[in-house]
Amino acid sequence: MTDAEELQRLRARVAELEAERVRAPGDLHGPVEERHRWRSVGSAVLLTLACVLAPISVVGVWAGSVVSDTDRYVETVSPLINDPSVQADLTDAVTEVIFTHVDLKAVTDEAFNAVSDLGLPPRAQAALTALQQPMISGIENFVHSRVQQTISSPQFDTVWDRSNEIAHEQLVKLLEGNQGGAISAQNDTISVNLGPIIAQVKERLVAEGFGLAQNIPNVNASYELVQSDAVTRAQSAYRVLNALSIWLPIITGILFVAGVLAARHRARAVMLGALGIVAAMLALGIALAVARIAYLQALPGVVLSRDSAGLVFDTLVRFLRDSLRLTAVTALVVAIAAYFTGTSASAVRARASASRGIARLRGSAESAGMRTGGVGTWIYRYKRLLWVATVIVGGLVLVFWSEPTIGVVITTTIIVVVVVAIIEFIGSPPSQPSAYPEVADEVRVPPNL
Repeated sequence: MTDAEELQRLRARVAELEAERVRAPGDLHGPVEERHRWRSVGSAVLLTLACVLAPISVVGVWAGSVVSDTDRYVETVSPLINDPSVQADLTDAVTEVIFTHVDLKAVTDEAFNAVSDLGLPPRAQAALTALQQPMISGIENFVHSRVQQTISSPQFDTVWDRSNEIAHEQLVKLLEGNQGGAISAQNDTISVNLGPIIAQVKERLVAEGFGLAQNIPNVNASYELVQSDAVTRAQSAYRVLNALSIWLPIITGILFVAGVLAARHRARAVMLGALGIVAAMLALGIALAVARIAYLQALPGVVLSRDSAGLVFDTLVRFLRDSLRLTAVTALVVAIAAYFTGTSASAVRARASASRGIARLRGSAESAGMRTGGVGTWIYRYKRLLWVATVIVGGLVLVFWSEPTIGVVITTTIIVVVVVAIIEFIGSPPSQPSAYPEVADEVRVPPNL
């Protein structure tokens, strides 16, 4: 924006303020003022609703894209099996279930009795009896070691992914309120079935020559993961969020745009609405932190340790956290852009300073021999249109980017700002006398404006 254009804007604003100041007191409560008041109230209500729905929309999209989508869910939990704490907890749980169904004492008693029937001397009999407990411990350690090797092997990744694929179908049924399968919820308790994993371990043990593993039956042992009255509420919330996962962002966007259009000062409305969304994302982040603490407190600790449970929670909600951070950063960028394009005195000064700085750089470049010719004149004539097109292209990049990150948002914003600055730099006004010779003196904003 040139100094002359900025001066015209300031003059129009001063005239508007003077007209409001000289207006008769009786007219202040007239139809126009009443309409403005209702517009402001309506705008505030619409923007507030948009800010309230923003975090719910983020959770809804997460529920629809991660929790409901099997492939995305498996992709999310797949790295968990490579964590040592998860491997250790799973090894302990599987080993405990195996020895619940394999009575080592009974097996060793039978073996030792068979040897004793051969007529061993008393001292040999006593020595053999003393070896029973060490033998049991040795077998337990052997099985535990083999289970650990099985679970930590690269081949087990496929078993883990397949188990989670099957379990995810049951998880969705659980959240939809249906019972049965690998995961169930009874009396506000979530339990997980270790049967498929134990079956895989059994096959590996038999293949390794541990014949006692043949005694392991088909196990459907369930272990509590979470016991909390929040389970029932989560089921209800999931059904609602999943049903509205597509519409919630659309409704939020419509409310935000409607609130901006209803406002008297739209740039200010955009700024305040965007800052409200930033605050809403901050509140969602705090809610997730509180939910993590509540989840760990509700954990019975039968299968997962607190460290592993915390890792599981963080893994499951990592895409949700990424989404709320991305939304917060994007809203913050929009708020900053709305502020600097607004009509406040500080924003006007900032724009004028930036314009003068770029003009000085252009003057220095022209003094050094740079000439833009007709291209510079054309860009100067249509620079506002070019600015708008640049911003629209930047917005479309973010909209159609499959999985934008905070880095993508910041990089796109920087590129948009640089392109706008280049347009301002290249755009050269036509060589003609200025229609506003007093611009240099009057462009400064009066202190009381």
